[in-house]
Amino acid sequence: MALLTLGINHRTAPVEIRERVAFTPERMAEAFSELRAASGASEAAILSTCNRTELYLAGDDDCAPTVLRWLAGFHELDVADLEEVLYVHRDSEAVRHMMRVAAGLDSMVLGEPQIFGQLKDAYSLAREHGATGSFLSRLFEQTFSVAKRVRTQTAIGENPVSVAYASVSMAHHIFADMSRNKALLIGAGKTIELVSRHLADAGVRDFLVANRTLERAQALAELHGGKGIVLSEIPDHLADVDIIISSTASPLPILGKGAVERALKKRKHRPFFMVDIAVPRDIEPEVGSLADVYLYTVDDLRQVIEENIRSREGAAREAENLISSGVQEFLDQLRALDAVSTLKVFRQRAELLRDVESEKALRALRNGVDPETVLRSLARGLTNKLLHQPSVQVRKAMAEGRTEVTECLRELYQLDALEADEPTTTEKL
Repeated sequence: MALLTLGINHRTAPVEIRERVAFTPERMAEAFSELRAASGASEAAILSTCNRTELYLAGDDDCAPTVLRWLAGFHELDVADLEEVLYVHRDSEAVRHMMRVAAGLDSMVLGEPQIFGQLKDAYSLAREHGATGSFLSRLFEQTFSVAKRVRTQTAIGENPVSVAYASVSMAHHIFADMSRNKALLIGAGKTIELVSRHLADAGVRDFLVANRTLERAQALAELHGGKGIVLSEIPDHLADVDIIISSTASPLPILGKGAVERALKKRKHRPFFMVDIAVPRDIEPEVGSLADVYLYTVDDLRQVIEENIRSREGAAREAENLISSGVQEFLDQLRALDAVSTLKVFRQRAELLRDVESEKALRALRNGVDPETVLRSLARGLTNKLLHQPSVQVRKAMAEGRTEVTECLRELYQLDALEADEPTTTEKL
């Protein structure tokens, strides 16, 4: 069975095209129905995220041109424009690609874990729409197994590689159980929004968001059940928070040494963890000199991130080796399954010949023919029937110069061993 993967991602297509090729949940049923009909594929799955859209197809033929035209038509795009950003993987390379995607090796952030869950969701959705069969199911299960192996046996996902995630990760060095800590986020842009999600994932449940406009602060805070305030209110709440992460576009510092000193007196030496991501800085540098304050800047984080990227690159090399092994395992499974189906047909043919010769022998016995004569005729007839077609094909292969066929025959029936043992007449028969 042929395996085909077609897709676009953050490396091949700009966001303007990626967003047009994305599949919405409302159109998934329509997409599965049309895709299988247009491609002739017996099995299909669709992965659609903000960074990639990929189609996984299994069938008897290579249907890439047909699928390209369908994909362009479904999203009302010009075929030529889509073809410029589309990549196609076939068979073993399609298997390798899916495993690399699941392990985070093909992501914008090397080793990011979200894609694993997104791929599992894509598989579940394909199953819900009855679009998968034994082939894709086996591929997805093997892919998930290999991706888990990569996560547990390498350090691909251990170290943060974004400013937002690095900020939260460093907080763990100060606070072991972050569910007990309250966070103050200064600003309400994309970076702070990402920080808030990472903090929530780390266990923080108490949020305070300060921003120049109260509406924006409240909108972000409400995502996590927190409270929004304006920047001028920060000193009133400072003593109650443990984690402070700031990222604004303010030209002047928002949090000064005096305000922090007053808050420290109320906190009775409970430490502050602060990260100033802003450039220019939101927190006065002098704050870092205070006892019980752990202040990090964007430069501190960049050093951590660069070290972690190098660490992930080493882990990625290990992951590639695991994936190569996983691809080989999957291909071996397919070959084993193909052997099983071939052997099944082979046995069915042999049993058919057996039944024909057995029935012939039984008729002879019922007609009073000597049993010994019947038995010898049965053995001779069965042998001739079983060996006739293979003998014809071997002679044909030899005439065409395909000597590997005779080598295979000698291996299957261990003819070299028989010759070495100088078989008796009975063994030759």
